[in-house]
Amino acid sequence: MKSYAARGIVLHTLKYGERSCVAWILTDTHGRQSYMVYRRQPLLQPLFLVELEAGVSSRAEMHRLREVHAAVPLTSIPFDVRKSTVALFVAELLYRLVCEVEPNSPLFEFVWDAVTRLDQTQQGVANFHLDFLVGLCRHLGFAPQGEWSPGGWFDIREGSFTPVRPHGDCFEPENAALLAAFLSGEEPALNRGRRVDFLGAMLAYLGYHLDAVRDIRSVEILREVF
Repeated sequence: MKSYAARGIVLHTLKYGERSCVAWILTDTHGRQSYMVYRRQPLLQPLFLVELEAGVSSRAEMHRLREVHAAVPLTSIPFDVRKSTVALFVAELLYRLVCEVEPNSPLFEFVWDAVTRLDQTQQGVANFHLDFLVGLCRHLGFAPQGEWSPGGWFDIREGSFTPVRPHGDCFEPENAALLAAFLSGEEPALNRGRRVDFLGAMLAYLGYHLDAVRDIRSVEILREVF
């Protein structure tokens, strides 16, 4: 059995027997992998940043997790209900959408940096998941294209801004303007209604290209908290 060391971002765990579990972790060296864990590991929580040592065998589908340590101790996400809700949503989103077992350094570093920012930020938590969704589109291969103009729309099918309504699959002007704001790095002030509406629009955009979005259960919890 060959061994390797990696940085990892915990996405999901599933109990297996009395003391074991299966953990799905996004790694910097092996993409997303599933690991058999034979003893309880408190660090295997959604979006925890870890350093791990694992073994891989040509005869086994899952890798075996040998050691795991905190790479960056999280000081607020586990204790702040708003941040932990965002972490649960982001982890489930990535678990559903990212399935490649090949390393993707830009995606990994994007998520790693996002987790550290979420843990350290004092403001902007309510919009964090929206900004993350917009950034994630770039790394999944369908970044919004074109230039937004006041009163313009966003074509979900084509993934581009347009000055006129294209068809039913689109962002209305208000959500198109918010998308343009997030793309430019702005932090728009949103009330709860606008936040929920824009979240729905972004999930519709992701869902048009990736069916797995429809299975994300933590969306309802996110809407209740924010």
